[in-house]
Amino acid sequence: MQSSLQIKNLQLYRQGTLLLSLDEHIAGGEILTVMGPSGSGKSSLLNWLTGTLPNGFTATGEVWLNNKNVSHLPTHLRHIGVLYQDALLFSHLSVAGNIAFAMPKSDRKQRSEKIEQALAQVGLAGMGSRHPDNLSGGQQARVALLRTLLSEPKAILLDEPFSKLDTQLRVDTRQLVFEQIRTHKLPAIMVTHDNSDAEAANGKVIHLHL
Repeated sequence: MQSSLQIKNLQLYRQGTLLLSLDEHIAGGEILTVMGPSGSGKSSLLNWLTGTLPNGFTATGEVWLNNKNVSHLPTHLRHIGVLYQDALLFSHLSVAGNIAFAMPKSDRKQRSEKIEQALAQVGLAGMGSRHPDNLSGGQQARVALLRTLLSEPKAILLDEPFSKLDTQLRVDTRQLVFEQIRTHKLPAIMVTHDNSDAEAANGKVIHLHL
């Protein structure tokens, strides 16, 4: 079945004032880019999609994932993965432990093999036992990506995930992330301030205004 993420008739309000309205359909492997100044509702849009809207915000509309309405489901049952600016790795777990943390329960040996294969695919072969604090920023970003992908999400949200990486690393990491999104045929929404991110995503761009 072709995967898709749909935003149906979203009206998002901050303290009663309309912040944004959206109606979008994102097919598997496509990346919708959302740009706009701080306070225009970019992060609030991602919060709404994951079911974590903070106090003071209200919304009407529905989130549909693979033709199923998930608007009323709790966050952990929506199967929407998020990549943030910071890798947010757990320092009490190894690299492999971080990736395994969000994986569906399965045979331990199978999980280990899957993690090893995934690490090798992103140029981190043999680093499963390393401590995340000993990795470079780019390596941490790749571990965060694997943790998200191996949790088997049905859609992925990118919240400025490349903004803290220097230029060359940003290009390489971005290419890797976008390749994985297309390979896994995941619908994706990216929030960014950077035009080069939007160009690289090669999809529809929405500009939000204050």
